[in-house]
Amino acid sequence: MLKPDPDGAERFRARRRRIADEGSPADTHDLQLLATEVRRSVVRMIDEAQLGHIGGDLSVTDILATLFGRVLDVDPGEPRRPDRDRFILSKGHCSAALYATLAHCGYFPLSELSMFMAPLSPLNGHPNRTKVPGVETNTGPLGHGFPVAVGCALAAKLSGRSYRTYVVLGDGELQEGSNWEAAMTAAHYDLGSLTAIVDRNRLQQGARTEDTKRLEPLADKWTSFGWEVREADGHDHAQLLSALRPSTTGRPVAVVAHTVKGKGVSFIEDRVEWHHKVPDTRQVHAALEELSR
Repeated sequence: MLKPDPDGAERFRARRRRIADEGSPADTHDLQLLATEVRRSVVRMIDEAQLGHIGGDLSVTDILATLFGRVLDVDPGEPRRPDRDRFILSKGHCSAALYATLAHCGYFPLSELSMFMAPLSPLNGHPNRTKVPGVETNTGPLGHGFPVAVGCALAAKLSGRSYRTYVVLGDGELQEGSNWEAAMTAAHYDLGSLTAIVDRNRLQQGARTEDTKRLEPLADKWTSFGWEVREADGHDHAQLLSALRPSTTGRPVAVVAHTVKGKGVSFIEDRVEWHHKVPDTRQVHAALEELSR
């Protein structure tokens, strides 16, 4: 198991204290900076590993930055604190974005990112809870992370605990029936402490979601399953903060976050071939230059 980075964890706490003291949630500059650093790390990690899922990593980055930067009640120095909020990345193939976010928040040293997907590295292609602090459950097989999140939320309700559970799903992942069984279960038990965020970039491996198996009207589907539904620009941190507020109805919350696959790098954006294509040296330099502007 990787160990927390004490300096990084303290910076995380200091940033959270500053935000709380200043009382200016509308200022999202800190989240923009975090997202940019995460994206730059993702590009470097995939370049070094020559493996990864760069398109989905870049689309989910702003969601992860908002969750870890402001929303989740967590402490990188105590990653197993009993009353922590739970976060599950159900689209586990986008592990590079999660690892980069965790490292930039102090869960482990940034230097470990250079070992992404290396032989015997704890930073596997899919997150492993026994190797990486901040990872609640192993994910990768699509359709598995969401049911686990429902279990976490149900456990909180049964035990009278106040922690919240958040899960990020890929939109193509919603073609797995297990997700809709989980959605029905969460609504049945009125799991108001559960929030599901759909990374709605409209692309999956090999094709557009609507050409593979239509998801629309997606928001209406969640509503029909008994969820409180919100839609947001998945790259607008202020909109995400508003959408990620607690339930107002006692029902679980579904956030449909409209994103662009490959966000932040023009030649990757909305291109299906970049689901797991690896940039060459010239493209890496171009991507990092774009992300430094």
